[in-house]
Amino acid sequence: MTFVTSKYRGTTVYFHVLAELVRAAQHRGVTTYQDIAIIMGLPTTGNLMGKETGHILGEISEDEVKQGRAMLSSVAVGVTGKPGPGFYALAVQMGLMKPEEDKENFWGRQREAAYKAWRRPLPR
Repeated sequence: MTFVTSKYRGTTVYFHVLAELVRAAQHRGVTTYQDIAIIMGLPTTGNLMGKETGHILGEISEDEVKQGRAMLSSVAVGVTGKPGPGFYALAVQMGLMKPEEDKENFWGRQREAAYKAWRRPLPR
């Protein structure tokens, strides 16, 4: 089940963004696409930023789901305070969400599951 072409897997950028997402989940918070862009050395606005942050978040979420965890990108939000359309599109593509499903409910369940998976102390 690979939906996102690997571009960042295994790179230090991948692990820096993963660490940012894990920290946000451990603290039951969120991080922003702009923060992720800064970590990646990208502009904080524009098409390049959206494309590349979306790509790395897709790779990370896909890898998390393969490990039996929630979409970790659920803790990444835009200026609206909510995930962008790519989050939901990937969820549908991976079969985690039905197209007609309520987006807010799905996002909330994924976020809570990410919080639970990465809480401190880590579950045994």
